[in-house]
Amino acid sequence: MRPNPLFSCAPFALLLLAPPAFAADRDAIARTYADIAEAGYQDSLASARVLQTAVETLIAAPSQETLEAARAAWRMARDPYMQTEVFRFGNPIVDDWEGKVNAWPLDEGLIDYVDAAYFGSEENAQSQLNVIANPTFTLSGQQVDASAITPALLTDVLQEAGENEANVATGYHAIEFLLWGQDLVSDAPVAGQRPWTDFAQGANCTGGNCDRRAEYLKAATDLLVSDLDWMTAQWAEDGAARAAVSSSPEAALGAILTGLGNLSYGEMAGQRVKLGLILHDPEEEHDCFSDNTPQSHYFDIKGMENVYLGKYTRIDGSIVSGPGLRDALAESDPALAQALGEEIAQSLAAADDLRILAAQGQSYDMLLQVGNNQGEAAINAVIDALVAQSRSIERASTALGLAGVVVEGDETLDGAAEVFQ
Repeated sequence: MRPNPLFSCAPFALLLLAPPAFAADRDAIARTYADIAEAGYQDSLASARVLQTAVETLIAAPSQETLEAARAAWRMARDPYMQTEVFRFGNPIVDDWEGKVNAWPLDEGLIDYVDAAYFGSEENAQSQLNVIANPTFTLSGQQVDASAITPALLTDVLQEAGENEANVATGYHAIEFLLWGQDLVSDAPVAGQRPWTDFAQGANCTGGNCDRRAEYLKAATDLLVSDLDWMTAQWAEDGAARAAVSSSPEAALGAILTGLGNLSYGEMAGQRVKLGLILHDPEEEHDCFSDNTPQSHYFDIKGMENVYLGKYTRIDGSIVSGPGLRDALAESDPALAQALGEEIAQSLAAADDLRILAAQGQSYDMLLQVGNNQGEAAINAVIDALVAQSRSIERASTALGLAGVVVEGDETLDGAAEVFQ
């Protein structure tokens, strides 16, 4: 994700206190945490493979029906993946990898044609490169042969081209753009309207370069599957990510709290929610091409609840469960454990309200509109709930006697001051 111009890097660190005496099995909490991570990535991989099949069908037989099926598969694939975002921040293996699959916002003109009014980022020389239309181009003074659109071209040449993080060439959002196109309507519940004929071959092709557009879509989808396959292996019994959180019970609890705190505060409440409201800018909504943002926000918070409670419901309906952070916290500070659980539930309910409004015909970009008081109130309710739970996460770290838990500040929420002061 590209840094936003209002982001503050000033962190607060929690001091080491004398560890409380309680009997909660912290090793079991670490196992549950890793088991939920493994199951979440397995589900993300399985749903990405369904998307891959739908994309292959679209490419082989373009039609409105196969395009809608691919879009539906993309939406379904987002639900389990968003629940894995809680494993960011506390796990370096996930952080080093995550930009491949969920980086945003992106300068879509890097990939394909855009509306004439689109200028992209002023500081991004590649914001209208349109690699689909250009089998050769110059990048950083070097001529690039893009006659074949391959996974290697996407990862090694285009991703963060020119060292600009707005150049997102891979992952869910690149695929989303190719399936929906730009969402040019923000005052009606209309997502991107890319026609299925953008994938038609021969005389029926619209948008030009339909063969290369299909080639790009396939490469990006294949990459998503391979990236998720790699991450799933990191959480297997012999995986590096599981080993890292299993090295000590405190390492697991620290990862849990760091992930919960940073996802709640700076990432979600700040960059994903508050910034878009401040700017009233639909380009800042997380799933901006598909108008899937309320659903993604909901499942991001659901992932937090999963880890806190130690319970994850898989896409097949089976349940992975065990001792969670709540169990450790309940023995050291029962009132705080109850409060944090209720605050996460409130955040989830506030995000669900956004989904209800979307189902009633108010898409997220409509909620961001200047003068939409109902939208502003609903979005602020999510922000307020996330900030409230972040404060309890800070107190939980203290109650559990943990050191090294750092939550980054964000100027969209706290200006230049330290978090929560």
